[in-house]
Formats: sequence, C-alpha cells, structure tokens
Amino acid sequence: MKTILLVPTGEGVGLTSACLGLVYALECQGIKAGFFKPFSQELKAEPDRTTALYRHISKLDSVEPIPYTQLTHQLNIGETDELLEEAVSLQRQVAKNHDFIIVEGLVPTARDTFATEINALLAQALDAKVIFVSNADIHRPAQTAEKVEAQLRNFGGASSTRTAGVLFMRTRGLPADSAQIPVTMDTDLRLISDIKKFTTDIQQTYAHIGTEQFPVIGMVPFSDTLSVPRISDLAAQIQAVWINEGKAQHRRVLHSSLIASNIEHELHKFVAGELIISASDRIDVLLASSLASSNGIPLAGLVLTEHHEPNTRVLEFCQTAIKNGLPILHTSLSTFETAQQLLNLSNEIPVDDTERADQVTRFVSSHIDPDWLKQIMNGSYTPRLSPSAFRHELVQKSIVAKKRIVLPEGDEPRTIQAAAICQSRGIAQCILLAKPEAVLEVARARNIELPFDLEIIDPDLIRENYVTKMVELRKGKINELQAREQLQDTVVLGTMMLALEQVDGLVSGAVHTTANTVRPAFQLIKTAPDYSLVSSVFFMLLPDEVYVYGDCAINPDPDAEQLAEIAIQSADSAKAFGIDPRIAMISYSTGTSGAGAEVEKVAKATEIAKQRRPDLLIDGPLQYDAASVESVGKSKAPDSPVAGRANVFIFPDLNTGNTTYKAVQRSANVVSVGPMLQGLNKPVNDLSRGALVDDIVFTIALTAIQAEQDAAKVKA
Repeated sequence: MKTILLVPTGEGVGLTSACLGLVYALECQGIKAGFFKPFSQELKAEPDRTTALYRHISKLDSVEPIPYTQLTHQLNIGETDELLEEAVSLQRQVAKNHDFIIVEGLVPTARDTFATEINALLAQALDAKVIFVSNADIHRPAQTAEKVEAQLRNFGGASSTRTAGVLFMRTRGLPADSAQIPVTMDTDLRLISDIKKFTTDIQQTYAHIGTEQFPVIGMVPFSDTLSVPRISDLAAQIQAVWINEGKAQHRRVLHSSLIASNIEHELHKFVAGELIISASDRIDVLLASSLASSNGIPLAGLVLTEHHEPNTRVLEFCQTAIKNGLPILHTSLSTFETAQQLLNLSNEIPVDDTERADQVTRFVSSHIDPDWLKQIMNGSYTPRLSPSAFRHELVQKSIVAKKRIVLPEGDEPRTIQAAAICQSRGIAQCILLAKPEAVLEVARARNIELPFDLEIIDPDLIRENYVTKMVELRKGKINELQAREQLQDTVVLGTMMLALEQVDGLVSGAVHTTANTVRPAFQLIKTAPDYSLVSSVFFMLLPDEVYVYGDCAINPDPDAEQLAEIAIQSADSAKAFGIDPRIAMISYSTGTSGAGAEVEKVAKATEIAKQRRPDLLIDGPLQYDAASVESVGKSKAPDSPVAGRANVFIFPDLNTGNTTYKAVQRSANVVSVGPMLQGLNKPVNDLSRGALVDDIVFTIALTAIQAEQDAAKVKA
C-alpha cells in the first residue's frame, strides 16, 4: 500500500482540485487510486464535498471524514493519538480495495491553527509521502517559494525521504492563452519551459526546490473558464428568488454586466455566458435579454434588482425566452449590492457541480508530470487499460497520427464545437462540409472560437468535381444525373472525398441515421480484402475496465461464419486500442447446458474463430454472467480460459447486442465510445443522434487512429 498526503500551504490553493487531479492522473497510468479525507473542517454536519466529488469522478466509494466537532473536541482534551489511530483505521478501510491512496490534508486557517502540526503527525501515522500544494505567481518566485519552505520545515525539509515534491496550483502570470486551453479532453498540457524557467528563478533563493530530490511535479495555470459558477449557485449569495429557473443548473457565468445606461449603448454586452444585472423596472433590459435568448444567444441569466417586482405583462412577452430556458432571478438588493455580493462568491466547486468537477479534474491531471507519476509508482503495479487510460491513449495516438477527418454535418452545433476542440488540440485536421456563413453564425451564437486552420468547405463549390468519379466507382449502377443528385447529400460527398483519398476518415450520424452514414460507405468504400462483411464495436468504459461489445449496430442476424468473422474483427480492434482480448461468444446457454439453433450457431462460430485464429483466447457459448463474473465463470465453466475474465463480448445478433449495450450504458451510467465500424477499406464511423460533444471528439480521435492503422497495413 502506497499513500500520498497532499498538504496545502494555505487557504485557497485549490486543494480539492489537486486531489481529484492526482487521482485522475494515476487513473490515466492504469492505477485506480483510493481517496479519503481524515478530518472535516466543515462546521455543518453534512457529507464531505471532496469525498462526494471523488465518488463522482472515480465511480468508487470512500469513507467519510471524522467530523470537525469530534476533531476539535479530541484535540482540546489531548486525545491526539486517538485521533490519529482513527485516521489509520480509515486508511485501512480504503486499503482493502486499493494499493494506492491519496489523502487530503487539513487547510491551515486563522481558526484551525493546529492544521500544520496535525498534517505532520498524519504523514507519520499513515507512513505517507507528502506533496505540498501551493498557489504560485510567475513574477514572484521568492514569495511563492517562501510558502512552500514554511511548510517543508515541519516535515523534515526537502531532504526528508517523506517529501515527494510540490504541485503549483492556480498559477498566475503565465501567458494569457495557457489557461484558456479547452479542457474537454485529457492530454498532456504541461508547461515544461515555463516550469523550468520558474524553477530556475526559485532556486536563486531556495536551491532545493525543483531538484530531483524535491521536484516540481506540475504547474497548473489559473483558469477563468474553470472558476465560473453556474447561475444556480448565485441565488443564495444574493438572497434572490426565481422568476424562471430554466437551465440554471447548466448555464455558467463567464462574465457579468451591470446595465445602467440607455439600452442602445449596452447591446454589445448581450453575449453567450453573460450575466445581465439590472434594476427590475428596466423593461427594455428584460425585453433585450428575451430577444437575445430567442435569437439563440445562451445568456448565463438575468438578475433583476431592487424591491419592485418585474412587470408581469412584460414577462408574458418573454415566454419564448422562458421556454428556451433563460434563468431569471429577482433580489431586493440594489444593483451595486448585488454586484458586490457576487464578487465574494467562493471559487470552491459545489458538491453537485459534477460537470465543472470533471473539467477541473482533467485540466489539473493534464499538467502533472507522467514521468514523476511512474517514478512514484516505482514499477510495482501492473498497469491495466482503465477508461481514463483508454481516453488518454486515444487522444495521444490521434495527435501522433495527424489525420484529416471529414465531417459531413458541418453546420451542426455539436459537430462544430467538437471540430474546434480537435483542431485546437491537434487531435485531427477537421474538414466541415457546410456553408461557411452557417458555421460562423452557429459559432457566434454559441460562443465557439473557431481555430484559424479549421477547414470549412462549401459543398456547392466542389460537388461537380465528384460526379464523373462517382459514376466510375459505381459503373453500370448510376449515371451522371443520378450521381449529381446523390451528391447533394453531404455524407455521400464526404464519402467520395474519402474514396479518392482526399481525407483519411469520415464521422457522421449526429443528425443522420446509421443507414444514411453507412450506405454510401458500402457502395463506395467497400470491405477490406481480409473481410467479407462490415460490423461494429462499442468500447464500453466501465468503472474498472474497458469492455468491447460487438456487433451492436450493423448485422441483424449473422450466421456462424459471419459471427466468427465479427469476433476476429472485434479482437483485432481491441488489440489496436491496447486491450489484450479475451473473447466471449455470448449466448443464453453456457457450454452444453442448453440446446437450440441459436446456441448451436454460437458454438459453431466459436470453433470457426478458433480454427482461423488459434492465437486468440476465445470461448463460447457463454452466458454474460459466466463471461464477466469470476465466481460465476469458475462455477459454470471452470476450465475456460475466458470465463469470468472476458473483455470482448460477441453477441449472437443485433437485437441482443444493441439491447445489452443500451441497458448497460443507461442503467450503469457507462460511457460508450462508438459504434466503430470495422471491416471497411477506409474508416467511416457513425454517431448516436444523442451524441455529446465529447462523444464526437472521441469518435474523431478513434477514426484518426483507424486511419493510421490502415496506412501502416498498406506500408507493411
């Protein structure tokens, strides 16, 4: 068991974010880290905030901290040793399920002057390595180092074997764009040159900070975009009541504006993410906010001040905005008082703001040195492909691949945002097929910053170039008139670009059906030489491991030969993404326990797959529980090399596969990446029409990697 204690140098250093970020960084290295907070510093008796956020991030449970009242009582009566024994007891509970544990220390405050001493004792009691968490200012290296040095003395100094390094959080003074990097994905964003320069400056006064003995393990920029509250977090702060709550749980306050002068001089403030603050008798402001919302501008919300209630007749004119989810609050405070109260709003992540917790966690994680992580793990752990590691590898491999991916649904808002993220992060060179003015309009309305090198191609300007070539590809099946008509569909147009190797892959399906996406690929791309059919897999990101499910999207009722081929395709796909495949051929019967045509089909498919690929670990028929649950597998199929430990699940038909994947996805709140199509000559991938921006980004990354693998096969 290895334990790391995070010790803050003061208040407001981002200790919770540091803990969650370190947990996630370890997850990306294949380590499922446990977490606990020994002592609460909250006066109220309620569930601990960090612990609750850890449960959300990791999908694992943890223990609740010792209450603050108990902590102070036992300290006052001299029962420090008893407190530490209870902390060790909590550690042992967490250690039952984890070999690596992250611990959140106490924050030294004017009220809790005992925090530093207890942290030092806690490190000894838990036999923990210590990471110091401090904020930093690039322009004040000496002052930054002084905070760290003051804490170091309590733990034996930098030469102590217990001190493991320092993590600088909320770092100010970095280049302006350092804190504005999109945080949807989790990849390496470390500011290596900035860290080196800052460390050199620090070492002029404190030579040991930043050395191999006491390294700087990361420097996380202060980010305005990650410090923004939801509009729902403001109500209590300004003693407000809801006129319309709308989408208050999702709208975030990027900026706030007081509207005091004539509305014609204030219209530039009505932009996405803006909180409009105005006196309740300003009917023009209410109407302007309503009009902006109706025009597709997602304002953060509207706060109406002063004692007067807003005019009900005016509110009736704003029903479209209200239906669109515009949050509207009313407070009896003055406009000035309201603005002052909002300045005092805490930067801490609320326990129910899981979206922000996810973003902050990934952002912090991406700035932690992975080499330091590997060193602290000391090679004593067997890495596994966790969901976080899978996503991390997906992004890293796609960045290396540098592929061109065409997006036929180029004016669809989620697709535009995903393309902007992929382009800015180097995940892929994205090509949007759409009218440029339509893309720009969507981007403005949703405050999406389009990278300068994002390609937008007007389909009308290129469509004619593909008519003759399409007729050649489908010789004897269509004429020029039919080709020209079919090319009106941007999916067909994008598929032609792929067929002619002008792009490396295609992603569609945010608004099109699977059939719309796949049919042109069947007609123009066709199957790869080694395969006779096209199938699909989903990567199911379960809490502990990534499973592969196939086929859940394409083949309604494959025969035994086809099922064997789907199993082989899925195994190769698993290998390509870092999963060592253990393939279970799923049925309603395990072995010979049941009979029937469907069981016999699965049994035959298993034998065919084994004959074609003796290098694969494959078994069937297996029931799902026999394949996935170790105890059931040992009972039902004790001699199976797969039972109880399968990670690739091949379903006997589309009905079973699609139903199972959706049941697991929705009931267990599991992220599924896919469907990824396999067996085509070139990568074409389908999206769910309910896909989130992250889903599209991951699918683009996945498509880029497929394209790289196809290119490698050609070279071989």
